[in-house]
Amino acid sequence: MSHDLPPLNALRAFEATARLNSVSQAAEQLHVTHGAVSRQLKVLEEHLGVSLFVKDGRGLKLTDAGVRLRDASSEAFERLRTVCAELTQVHADAPFVLGCSGSLLARWFIPRLGRLNADLPDLRLHLSAGEGDLDPRRPGLDALLVFAEPPWPADMQVYELTSECIGPVLSPRFAGYERLRQAPASALLGEPLLHTTSRPQAWPSWARQNHLDAAGLTFGQGFEHLYYLLEAAVAGLGVAIAPQPLVAEDVKAGRLVAPWGFSQTPAQLALWLPKRAADGRARQLAQWLKNELRQTD
Repeated sequence: MSHDLPPLNALRAFEATARLNSVSQAAEQLHVTHGAVSRQLKVLEEHLGVSLFVKDGRGLKLTDAGVRLRDASSEAFERLRTVCAELTQVHADAPFVLGCSGSLLARWFIPRLGRLNADLPDLRLHLSAGEGDLDPRRPGLDALLVFAEPPWPADMQVYELTSECIGPVLSPRFAGYERLRQAPASALLGEPLLHTTSRPQAWPSWARQNHLDAAGLTFGQGFEHLYYLLEAAVAGLGVAIAPQPLVAEDVKAGRLVAPWGFSQTPAQLALWLPKRAADGRARQLAQWLKNELRQTD
């Protein structure tokens, strides 16, 4: 006699038959035929080496072994139903945790958060800020919003939202504003440029895309994160470089100007989530983000 658990389908067929005291009703509840339930009951009896039912007139009656298994299986399946229902409810009630950089959170997301909550009330979005240390593979994050270049990781479902466009920006408060605002892009080669250590390739990439010698760039004040870099630019401390969505509101309000426009890079702003944890809410969020970014552009 085997000590392994019997096949799950056989146990399900038995539990339903014993609970309903009817093979026909068990078959109806399990959405299978009468014959399929009967075969599963036979498989179970053969596996256990005992009889679970005996004929009782036109019906069936549980043997002593059947009564013991009925009590155990009923308790086990009821517990499974309860736990599965709880897990489903917990998932439905849980917030959708989205990781993104602090600069993206502060300069683009927060001003739109009220609109997102109104448009997607069931999403219950929770935002988690970080700088290069966020990974949706780790527990605690459902997805990641990030500027990155393809190819995408094989274990990620990636929603591409918009191509990244970066460009130099400066404030009318900057001492060199009048000198630079109508000058060609090459004028920046002699300018001490504000830069960020979190993305050192931004200025060289922009220079190459604008047919300038990146070796001629001069770097001035540096900042750890893009958010601080852009605050410095708004304060008139110099010329910074940034993705267009993060400075769109400042440009619109006149706090910053972008005399040389924005250049498209190979990167995309994309929503990443692990394929193993695909969440239907991510598709809704991705579509909402696409619409908002289209308006930003």
